[in-house]
Amino acid sequence: MTADDTIFALSSGQPPAAIGILRISGSKAGQALESLTGFLPEPRVAFLSNITDPVGGELLDSALCLWFPGPNSATGENLAEIHCHGGRAVIRAIEQALEQMDGLRRAEPGEFTRRAFTSGKMDLAEAEGLSDLLFAETELQRKAAVRSAGGALSRKVDGWQQMILQLSARVEAELDFSDEDDVAPAQMAQIQNAARLLVEEMQILLQRPRAEKLRDGIRVVLGGPPNSGKSTLLNALVERDAAIVSDIAGTTRDVIEVPIALGGIPFLFIDTAGVRETGAESIEQIGIDRARQQFAEADIILWLGEEGEGPDRDNLIEISSRCDHPDYTPKAAAAFTLSPVSGQGMDLLVDHLVDRARHILPDADQVSVNARQADRLSAACRSLAAMEGEQDYLIVAEHLRVARKALDEITGKASTEHMLDGLFGKFCIGK
Repeated sequence: MTADDTIFALSSGQPPAAIGILRISGSKAGQALESLTGFLPEPRVAFLSNITDPVGGELLDSALCLWFPGPNSATGENLAEIHCHGGRAVIRAIEQALEQMDGLRRAEPGEFTRRAFTSGKMDLAEAEGLSDLLFAETELQRKAAVRSAGGALSRKVDGWQQMILQLSARVEAELDFSDEDDVAPAQMAQIQNAARLLVEEMQILLQRPRAEKLRDGIRVVLGGPPNSGKSTLLNALVERDAAIVSDIAGTTRDVIEVPIALGGIPFLFIDTAGVRETGAESIEQIGIDRARQQFAEADIILWLGEEGEGPDRDNLIEISSRCDHPDYTPKAAAAFTLSPVSGQGMDLLVDHLVDRARHILPDADQVSVNARQADRLSAACRSLAAMEGEQDYLIVAEHLRVARKALDEITGKASTEHMLDGLFGKFCIGK
């Protein structure tokens, strides 16, 4: 298996479907298409043709075919597409015919996109955006992923790269044409001021919420002692029986996670074991420890226990639940009084969660970075900031070089193979 192999895969959804799209990419893509149809069509012009088994001559299907000679294709290689009927038997028959051809093999997950990256058709930041787009389930996720896949971050990084290259050129000119001990203070001050402005611009992007929040959802953790109504509230929020509800203390022993979209915003609601200081047996205690860990990782905590006994965190919301229960005791400082059973107060709570989430999530209309990109951007900022007060042009040149390298790693110009394997391995087979 090599990068020079011609690959093929089903790039549409799993059959049965109205249409199945088989994609072929590599040096023998044109030869494969010609073997199936009997001729090679004009580039980028759809044509209807019979698909015939080149070995036995059997008619397999009648399909719409397209031919994209490289480098003007999605992968940068010769590429062909067969839009056939989407039945399992039809797709399997065409795949078997392709598999019998010399030099063709089935594609690995993400291999088409990886070849597009290798060919320079997209950079790493765009590929990460495409990955997010494939997994997008809400409108906010889609909007943010479209911006990233469309190169919004890449264009911003490229602009910074150009500015740093200009500063590097000025530093190199000083090194070439100035005496070793003849430092031009005015010139150095201008270079350092430009670097300072670059850092300020990068910091704006670093201070925005991370892109992962849009992908993973807002973590809302329900906490409280046993039998405080956490599972009932969870079921009411997600509108299904996701958690077992019982009067028996300690029914919830482990963390229960339920992803759901509210108001077009992704949430991850998390039910936890009832927290109590005494009386828990060993297995229940493990659940309590996990609950406390969830409190530490939460974006929002809904506390259903006694007022003031929840985790000491700014993101905690006091909930006075089960207001229709005979033993109900109100909380003086409760943010919400509600009944998950009757629905009283639930709409107000959901509206508040949606509004609060909008302030936690990155703006879908703005560029945001994920954790990997933020790490490299922070490294570039540190290198540029280290230039402050420096008078040695050689040291300044090295700081600029390190900053350029860090930005290169955002777009994949300087990437390691294992990082690429991790990214493209998440893609589906035909992407």
